[in-house]
Amino acid sequence: MKPRALMFTLFGEYIQHYGNEVWIGSLINMMSHFGISESSIRGAALRMVQQDFFKVRRIGNNSYYSLISKGKRTMMDGFTRVYSMRNYKWDGYWRILTYSVPEEKRDLRNQIRKELSLMGFGLISHGTWASPNPVEKQVMELIKDYHLEPYVILFTSSSIVSHDNQELIQRGWNFDEIGKEYDIFIEKYQKKFDDFKERAWNNELTDKECFIERTKLVHEYRKFFFIDPSFPNDLLPPDWSGTKARELFFNVHQLLSVPAIRYFETIFEKAPDCKFVANRDKAINPFIDII
Repeated sequence: MKPRALMFTLFGEYIQHYGNEVWIGSLINMMSHFGISESSIRGAALRMVQQDFFKVRRIGNNSYYSLISKGKRTMMDGFTRVYSMRNYKWDGYWRILTYSVPEEKRDLRNQIRKELSLMGFGLISHGTWASPNPVEKQVMELIKDYHLEPYVILFTSSSIVSHDNQELIQRGWNFDEIGKEYDIFIEKYQKKFDDFKERAWNNELTDKECFIERTKLVHEYRKFFFIDPSFPNDLLPPDWSGTKARELFFNVHQLLSVPAIRYFETIFEKAPDCKFVANRDKAINPFIDII
């Protein structure tokens, strides 16, 4: 696990439900469960501040980190993709974005490509990206955050004249490769689920182990956020293995959730002046139905 990626997992899975701010010592304790050194964690946190994902405030000798606008958007994009039920029908519109970024701003161009991929866009031709999902709000926030107004145009279309929908999908996405990754996940976590069920029945699962395993589960499932565009059901391939993987993810997650949150609450330390009331129910069951 890379420190920055794990930080986003921990904020999305736990910390956002407990005030969105954490003492660095508590964060170090959490991340040490996954073999990450204190120096790596402090260095990653500093870079997150420099890159405008985090802000830090100090109370006495202690530092407390929280996500700010850019970091919240990144975290919530992943959180929504992981936990939304996705059982929605396509509205018939393609969201199409074109951009032209000067060569001297190629770093910005690369960042745009990365962000669009994370939103589920596919590259259908040079400088032209498309998505069937209702992501207008997220794209406009991206444009604002990166000051992209001079370089991009976003529009919608109910039809593509030169290609039918399936031809467009084949241009922008490789569902065969994505399906293979889901199959690997299913094989691994079906075995784990069977083992967890038996051990839970025998009262052999500790709270600490559940915290570690739930975090690993979410962290591993989040990789599909980078490769699966989360299409509406009527655009997915038949017998899509992503559906089975999602059901398995839900079952394992819910089996581990209550003891995982119990353990998290023993190692989480918020700022002494924080008056936020924890949303424990949401931390236990974060699944949301977004249409």
